[in-house]
This record gives sequence, C-alpha cells and structure tokens, in this order.
Amino acid sequence: MCLVEDASDDTYVLDIFDITLTPALPWLGHQVRWEMGGLLKEAVDLTRVTCNVIMKFGPVKMLDRSYRLPDLLARMGGRLTGDPRQPAGPWKQVWHLRLPETVPVAQHRIRLRARTGTGKNFLALDIPLDFSRRFRPTPGSSGPHALPAWAHSS
Repeated sequence: MCLVEDASDDTYVLDIFDITLTPALPWLGHQVRWEMGGLLKEAVDLTRVTCNVIMKFGPVKMLDRSYRLPDLLARMGGRLTGDPRQPAGPWKQVWHLRLPETVPVAQHRIRLRARTGTGKNFLALDIPLDFSRRFRPTPGSSGPHALPAWAHSS
C-alpha cells in the first residue's frame, strides 16, 4: 500500500524526491518518523507555509481545517528543524510525530495542500491510512512491532 502520494506537479515550489515513514504502517497512539527530501525551487519561510488538511473516511468529511506548518507539526508532537527560512536548493526534514489514539477505526484519506506565505503552491500530498482494527494495538501489545490481534494463534 502506498502511504503517501505526491499529488503536486511542476508548478509547485517543492519538488519532492522521497518520503519515508518509519514504521511504514503507523499505529494509532504511537510515534512515526516522517522523513522528506526534495528540492526547493525558491526560498521559502516555512513558518509562513499554510497547510489545508481534509480528512475523510468514506464520504464523511471529519476535518477540513487550515494550519500554519509549525502549528500542524506541534499538534502531532513535531517541530521544524534547522533554519525555518530555507534558501532554494536541496531540502530535507525529519519529524517525529505521534498519531492520536482518538482517530476512529476506519480507512481514512487525508488530503494535504500547502501554500507558501506568498500564495504559491508548496506541496500536495494524498495520504490513505488504514486504521482498521488490525493496525490498532491490542491491550498488552508492545506497539508497532507486536503482532496484531488477528495474527495471534488460538
């Protein structure tokens, strides 16, 4: 399953080369390491990047809200690293994010669209996440590396 799809095109300020999630299948209530690398086509003040987040499961829209990038990261336990005013050129960020436990058990689709402080398209990501019961830790499990409940033999 592809967890993060780059939906941007050549007109976007950030040309994304790679996105790596560790663990690759994140668990609710646990930490995930998000590593993203790419090329900035122009200088960007990351503190002024605005992210529109739409979260849906099925036809139901659970969230449609805009955040400044630092605020969005902070809500998930992360923060910008390095100089927030990035020059044009190679760009890399690593964030340690905690997924909330309160997300309903379902298959979700997250649509993230970000714009720079000057109104240019920064990035576009589509993120399908499967938070069905098999990706929720069971009581007594030791987190993302423990076997999900359906894998235990009886």
